[in-house]
Amino acid sequence: MLNYRNILVFIDPTQESQPALARAVGIAQKDKKVKITLFLCCYDLSYEMTSLSSSDERQAMQSLVIKENQDWLETLALPYQENGLNINNQVIWHNRPFQAVIIEVLKNNYDLVVKSTHQHSKLSAILFTPTDWNLLRKCPVPVLLVKHHQWPENGNILCAIDCKSIQDEEHHQLNQQILSEAKIMAEVINANIHIVNAYPSPPMNIMLELPEFDPINYEDGLKKFHQKTLNGYAQANNIPKDRTHLRQGLPEDVISEVANEIDAELVILGTVGRSGLSATLLGHTAEQVIDNLDCDLLALKPQGFISPIKI
Repeated sequence: MLNYRNILVFIDPTQESQPALARAVGIAQKDKKVKITLFLCCYDLSYEMTSLSSSDERQAMQSLVIKENQDWLETLALPYQENGLNINNQVIWHNRPFQAVIIEVLKNNYDLVVKSTHQHSKLSAILFTPTDWNLLRKCPVPVLLVKHHQWPENGNILCAIDCKSIQDEEHHQLNQQILSEAKIMAEVINANIHIVNAYPSPPMNIMLELPEFDPINYEDGLKKFHQKTLNGYAQANNIPKDRTHLRQGLPEDVISEVANEIDAELVILGTVGRSGLSATLLGHTAEQVIDNLDCDLLALKPQGFISPIKI
């Protein structure tokens, strides 16, 4: 049975097509108890800055913009409502869309945020934090980032597992959470589950500092450890051996590579919040994977995660 009964769909008014809405509708069609809310965040700095209008006049202009957007959302929802789906809309005036989304999630107990995404420029990936990335870091519920890839029958779901941390209970629970989510989604959309893990190359500094260090034995032992752990997850979750993928390299590269090879329709991974300079400059695996994927990404938070955004 679906975990998602109350879905918030982030609508982008600058885009002609709304793949996030189409994906949410596809999920709702599997379970008539699902409720969808179309969410649009609008803001115009010129309305706030103008000195020619009184506060009441500025408020009236904002209300007019909100009403126009609500009317537009109603036209988007109408064809689906006529087919029996439960869809309503919410328009908010806010200058930070990701904050508006998270506050709405906290207020109304949504259990999934669906948003369409597109490739970010390399410059923005280094200097800025787009709405997608802030949602990945700070949204307390799962975030489904949607591209234009279809969800065909008998397709493939790829679970990104962190095998190096089997002794870390929090990471182990997150791995199990990812696999449990995949089982539910696979049943709903009739898909096959694959799992992938990346293991690192021998650290260069150790090779330089310790002449007796044997990189071949080290690499072989590391690979065997990761393979054994990956096989353990596969066996515990009834995943065939030919659907397990172990590769050496950076997680963001390996996940994208395997997803493209198997033509995955959905990648599921875990993400934890980060803040400060490290988040701005480095990002994390989920953020780096987004740009390389040609399919949807479902990012899960560990149990007990608390968003830094408050109502």
